[in-house]
Amino acid sequence: MPIWLQTALLLAASNVFMTFAWYGHLKNLATSPWYIAALISWGIALFEYLLQVPANRIGAQELNLAQLKIMQEAITLAVFVPFAILYMQQPLKLDYLWAALCILGAVYFIFRA
Repeated sequence: MPIWLQTALLLAASNVFMTFAWYGHLKNLATSPWYIAALISWGIALFEYLLQVPANRIGAQELNLAQLKIMQEAITLAVFVPFAILYMQQPLKLDYLWAALCILGAVYFIFRA
């Protein structure tokens, strides 16, 4: 499997955990004290790091730091939008499309030869 694909898959899985760690408590723990939400979020974030660190180490074999970061941002948006709409029940907004187009522009410029 190509290194860029290994990196992207690990980052995508990492982002699922990251998104739940950052925002899931807003739905599931809204009535809990903030420190309980923080501790649970840290527990979820551990799994994010267990995937993100190897992803970046694998990716760094062929990608530069800027490429790794822009790949991460593109994946973050691709994970966040379905999370926001399906899990958090937020309305679909045209702004997501504009944000995605901006990220695609970043991907183009950072990965062009």
